[in-house]
Amino acid sequence: MPVTIRPAVPGDSALILQFIRDLAEYEKLLDAVEATRDDVTVALFGENPKAFCDIAEIDGEPVGFALWFYNFSTFVGRHGIYLEDLFVRPEARGSGAGKALLANLARRCLDENLGRLEWAVLDWNAPSIAFYDSLGAAAMDEWIVRRMTGDALRKLAAL
Repeated sequence: MPVTIRPAVPGDSALILQFIRDLAEYEKLLDAVEATRDDVTVALFGENPKAFCDIAEIDGEPVGFALWFYNFSTFVGRHGIYLEDLFVRPEARGSGAGKALLANLARRCLDENLGRLEWAVLDWNAPSIAFYDSLGAAAMDEWIVRRMTGDALRKLAAL
């Protein structure tokens, strides 16, 4: 069955939130999800969206999504795409939906003369790591992701 990729539309907000929750459950992080349907709607379809989403479908049925945004590399001197979330429902894995979502973003990078496509993957997620490696993705082992949220973010902002 062929996989089709389409841009998300405002009516997809509940579906996107469910994909986010499904991904978080798979990653054992469901308790960390604070996003609401309204948050998704504003972020993706508001007046000046800063994030974007593509939906993978098989026979018109949504089976996965890629949520992404533009970043910038000072070293390359061009924008790129950061893939925040990629998820394919378990029953659709192996259908080519994940590869189609990534290929769609790779084409966007080339069409828009973007410098790179990057994302993070949990270190225990061996199936995803193997999948990404099979596509030619390179691990960035020398980089350590740092994050600031909550009280730490407020304390720094107050300086």
